[in-house]
Amino acid sequence: MSSKPYFSHFLITSAIFTASFAFGVDAPPQVVQQFLGKYCLECHDADTQKGDRAFDKFVLPLKAVPDLIEAKDIIDQITLKEMPPKKADQPTEEERLAVLRALREATVAARGLIESTGSRTVMRRLSSREYENTLATLFGRRVDTLGLTADFPKEKTAQHMDTIGRSLVTSGFLVDQYFQSANRLVETRLGKPATQPKSWHFNSHFIQYEELSGSHKSAFNYRYLNLYEQPNTDTRQGGYGHIEDFKQGVPVSGLYDLEVEATAMHRDTHYDPAIFGIDFSEPFILGVVPGDVTKGHIHYPQAIEPLLASTVVPDNTPTTFKFRVWLEAGQTPRFIFPNGPFESRASVVTINKRYKDEFKADVGSSGVGRAHILLEGKLPHIRISDIKINGPVAEESGSVEEVAVFGKGGFKEDRAVEQLDAFAEKAYRRPLTDADKAPIRALYEKRIAEKIAPRQAALDALKLILCSPSFLYLSEITTDPVKDLKPYDLATRLSFALWAEPPDAALLAAAKSGKLTQDAELKKQVQRMIADDRISGFVNGFLDSWLNLRDLGGMPPPRETFRYYYAEDLPASMRAEVRMFFGDMLKGNGSVAQFIDSDYTFVDKKLAKLYDLPEQKTLRLADGFKKVSIKGNEHRGGLLGMAGVLTVSANGVETSPVTRGVWVSENMLGIQPPPPPDVVPAIDADVSGATTIRDRLAKHRADNACAECHRKIDPLGFSLESFDPVGRWRKSYPQGKNNKKPAPLVDASGEFPSGETYQDFASFKKIIRETREDLVTKHLIRQLLTYTTGRLMEPSDDFVIDELHEALKKKGLGLNTLVEQCLMSEIFRSR
Repeated sequence: MSSKPYFSHFLITSAIFTASFAFGVDAPPQVVQQFLGKYCLECHDADTQKGDRAFDKFVLPLKAVPDLIEAKDIIDQITLKEMPPKKADQPTEEERLAVLRALREATVAARGLIESTGSRTVMRRLSSREYENTLATLFGRRVDTLGLTADFPKEKTAQHMDTIGRSLVTSGFLVDQYFQSANRLVETRLGKPATQPKSWHFNSHFIQYEELSGSHKSAFNYRYLNLYEQPNTDTRQGGYGHIEDFKQGVPVSGLYDLEVEATAMHRDTHYDPAIFGIDFSEPFILGVVPGDVTKGHIHYPQAIEPLLASTVVPDNTPTTFKFRVWLEAGQTPRFIFPNGPFESRASVVTINKRYKDEFKADVGSSGVGRAHILLEGKLPHIRISDIKINGPVAEESGSVEEVAVFGKGGFKEDRAVEQLDAFAEKAYRRPLTDADKAPIRALYEKRIAEKIAPRQAALDALKLILCSPSFLYLSEITTDPVKDLKPYDLATRLSFALWAEPPDAALLAAAKSGKLTQDAELKKQVQRMIADDRISGFVNGFLDSWLNLRDLGGMPPPRETFRYYYAEDLPASMRAEVRMFFGDMLKGNGSVAQFIDSDYTFVDKKLAKLYDLPEQKTLRLADGFKKVSIKGNEHRGGLLGMAGVLTVSANGVETSPVTRGVWVSENMLGIQPPPPPDVVPAIDADVSGATTIRDRLAKHRADNACAECHRKIDPLGFSLESFDPVGRWRKSYPQGKNNKKPAPLVDASGEFPSGETYQDFASFKKIIRETREDLVTKHLIRQLLTYTTGRLMEPSDDFVIDELHEALKKKGLGLNTLVEQCLMSEIFRSR
């Protein structure tokens, strides 16, 4: 069937006639009216409007978009057997099929009669992550050391998507930020003065702040720079090691060589390992991050501190390590201990209490003195004794940025405008028009007339390019009334969809040839791009949007009760598992049904321990992630068995079938529950552990205003009560501190409104896979099209989505196939 937004009168009439004839029933309008009158109007007429729905005026044919939306809602409810309610009279299977067919055919007919309110992508700007990715691609080097978007307004999302045109608004403040970012990038990378390499050497005066300073002076006279804990702590007692005599940082942005002499101390400590909360079977790791004394306390976390380098440090033997790192002007290297102890201060207090008889020195009343431990004890830490810095290091063929902007020969005054135009063509992602070239030439010539040096004039014109709407926006040269995207527009949309960055040479060549709009070439490019490592731009961005992984860590659990969550930096491992699973399915064309349940996943040592898998005994941190079988493991399997999903769908403090049920409904099934009525009070938390959440929900549902929605939401969340707020399996709820009663057991059973019952997590997933797989798949298609086109899907898009779904089922539901077909669809290839 054609997917164009129109149908001939013959096709419409024929479809309705065929539906009526096939079931031997009355014409569709009568079928629907009879069904609604018999099974629905008692609760959903103008007077009752249960669930805010009234169907007494619902008639065929559908004449407007609200009618179409209401029809789709009725279809969903009948398909799920959630309407009529279980306790009401039920239609026969023949009646159910007849009304579904009538409604579906009516929506098909309406497709040609109802014009979409949009179904077009609003010209959108680059999101903040796309902006930084694009600049890194254009300039040939990472830009995260600059923090170009650190002061940008927080990105607005629509249904968790950060690619939606209507949400990516541009304010006057943001325009000013774009100018400041362009100015900073160009001047620090291309406008920096020529600087001869210089060397710095530090082997003393390693002052550390706060409580560390006195003990370090007493014990070492500041001879060593010691790292006592990981950066992710509240106390910050030795999480960042800075060079006191180099706080001013490097003079210009560039590559710098570091030589660091370091030693892993006391990994074999006899102190109780539980005091430190780390795995002493793993070697200590040393990391390097930038710091800037003008951006905040040099000893505390800062907004801009990407990891520049890291290495394993041998035990007890001073070893010299060499790193080549990129530092921006004013940045100084700082040293971190990523797998170090958690909260060193608490460790010192505990050691002073438990092992006080081992020390000759008087500990004192506070219990926090550490000089005697440094001299006599075995406090685990990394000791740095010597640091050398040299740079900036000259790059053989000129700086990467110079080559990226001006070509291999660098800036040429006699070819300045030509060089700028060539860069602008890459930045605008299409051939330039005369209108594109004019302002670039005009600004360059204006600056020359003002007696500015030609190179600086070119740099100013470069800033103009980086502030142009043609760069900042995914602007389209496809003009009305043409709907199908022209080759260069299609190349840009495809590249930002799959890589979150501009098209490469191969994709632009396909656009230039005109072949990209042909099915064979488009399919070839899609598969090439999926096979490329840059596909991580899609995997990460899409999962952040579809599953809302962007918010992982936004509501963290209490540090005192979930210490391991912080000590082992579990959010990073949680994200990695979901991404690797999705990426594996994408490249291997695994069935999307495995998002519901699967017999494998990816874990590192930390997750293997959290999941209590046998691999926790064999994996090392250095092994990274490994694909593991979980066949027969009823605690894991599919997205809902992954800690990242279970954590982001909880509130950090406790779990709730409502919170997780809403998450499953919205993110897995694509059904948006209505918001709770304003008059309904929230469910009170019970921190004492005296009641279970099921008990409190039962009382909550006694309110009729609540029961209608909760009977649909709660069954989607009850099975997930077997997981605590960070996705660890449990059989009972935690007890309050003063509660001496037996811990209440988790009841993970439930019943769907359609009558299916489950006893546990495994049987819950079985029902979802057997009865709601189509909903999951359709929602995934819808989300993928939303993310890649930059617009929310509308009812008029559902017909293409249905066609894609039917075709996908015939091909085995492969994720690679799904992505390919979505990107070759009419929706993706249209304005």
